[in-house]
Amino acid sequence: MSRYKHILVAVDLTEEADIVLQRAQEIAKDHNADITLVHVVEPLSVAYGSDIPLDLTTLQEEIAQQARQRISELAKRLNNEGHQHVVYGRPEKEIHRIAEERNVDLIVVGSHGRHGLALILGSTSTGILHGAKCDVLAVRVGK
Repeated sequence: MSRYKHILVAVDLTEEADIVLQRAQEIAKDHNADITLVHVVEPLSVAYGSDIPLDLTTLQEEIAQQARQRISELAKRLNNEGHQHVVYGRPEKEIHRIAEERNVDLIVVGSHGRHGLALILGSTSTGILHGAKCDVLAVRVGK
């Protein structure tokens, strides 16, 4: 078994993030590894289409601020306040970028166990798995 030194935990800031974080903590403890928490705020124009006739800047910033607050709470529980990132962009792309920049050797992400059409169309965890240059652990969450 390889020794992990730096674990990136990609969290979506739902209650299920606690399950993912707990699993990452177990691995980090076993390997004496550092943990970096990452949450990616997808631009609303991407998520909802660019045809919305609204200025989404204020709403986008409120979402990012809530994400920073929640990830800060998670980091405090880890005694790891220095290793947290809230960034804008496509989750798969940003998680890969941060993993490479920080020399991460394991990415831990939640997986809802999609199947059928949802699996074919893809999910964030699937996108992370296929583009990662390091190991990826998909922790089963939800149903």
